[in-house]
Amino acid sequence: MTGRRVTPSAAPALGAFTAGQLLRLCDIAGLSSGDAAAYADVLLEALGPVAARPLNEPPPALSFLSDDHTPVEFSLSFTAGAAPVLRVLLEPGCGAGRPALSGRAGLDAVQAMGRRWGFSTGRLDELADLFLPPDAEGPLALWCALELLPGGVPKVKVYLNPAASGPEHAAATVREALHRLGHREAFAALPQSGRHLFFALDLGDWEVPRVKVYLAHQGLTARQAAGLSRMAPAPDRAEIQEFFRTATGCADGVPVRLDRRPGQSCHVLTDSTTGTPDGFTLYIPVRDYAPHDGEALERATALLNRYGMDPEPLVRALPAVTGRRLEDGVGLIAYLALAHQRGKAPRVTVYISSEAYAVRRPTGVPPQRNALVH
Repeated sequence: MTGRRVTPSAAPALGAFTAGQLLRLCDIAGLSSGDAAAYADVLLEALGPVAARPLNEPPPALSFLSDDHTPVEFSLSFTAGAAPVLRVLLEPGCGAGRPALSGRAGLDAVQAMGRRWGFSTGRLDELADLFLPPDAEGPLALWCALELLPGGVPKVKVYLNPAASGPEHAAATVREALHRLGHREAFAALPQSGRHLFFALDLGDWEVPRVKVYLAHQGLTARQAAGLSRMAPAPDRAEIQEFFRTATGCADGVPVRLDRRPGQSCHVLTDSTTGTPDGFTLYIPVRDYAPHDGEALERATALLNRYGMDPEPLVRALPAVTGRRLEDGVGLIAYLALAHQRGKAPRVTVYISSEAYAVRRPTGVPPQRNALVH
């Protein structure tokens, strides 16, 4: 490990730590100092009281958002010929208590964002009884993602738990939510394999607001991944398999099965008249299939180069988040994703963990509590 050790009296607060990471990432993404400061303030407001919690205390809750329970995650979304777009994923209700209270706090935070930036939360409010019931259960209630754009007004996405009323009701919850939002034929078009993981909505100023359904696929192989898309026209199967193999580090002729952490698929819906998804994303949890983050970065760089995307911002982003050597941990790069959307160029997204509380040791080594100032 490298970096200055934190003594209990000098431990930073969760909010200050993650806001500092965000400010440095905003600079790499080309956002102005004014926009960066405004977005850091939003992060602190969304975290609420837990923002002031010192990092030498345990996480405020066992957040499902990250392996070390930090309720913040960053990502860079790359498209050929354009600067990467920075995103931050938050759990606004982290530390509120049981899932119902967390969901209520999260909903309040999103509604406050709606008032701040002038967008309606009507679609979310219409689904509150499905995803935010008074007896909600599960590892999450509501997450909020902000796509940070120049001008200080982000695009907002909300992620909800289909299993809030129990995993046995997850499919029915997704079906009913799609029906209420006008996508009455969509459920039948989705893959029938996989566990319903997230239900997501775009809120605010989107050119075409999306509804997204996420599925988890335990034991996924490259061949199976190539058959998950339901969009038309579908991505080339060979392309999906090649992405899978590169992201997982699969050697030629040696198949990889995602039997540790599952792969994920996302199915994007915008047209309620056809029921056919017009977007598909495959997510590979690279942290469970790489020995350390140096290897994960090599795989991410190979993918970015393959799609004509400049990896330099990613290379700069990692030391903006952590002071440790990449070989000393695994999980800083959490997921690699390949997105296809009808009429648009492919996107590669790299998900970056905050590691505010702990660094996951390289393969075969137990986790260690974080003790670095970044």
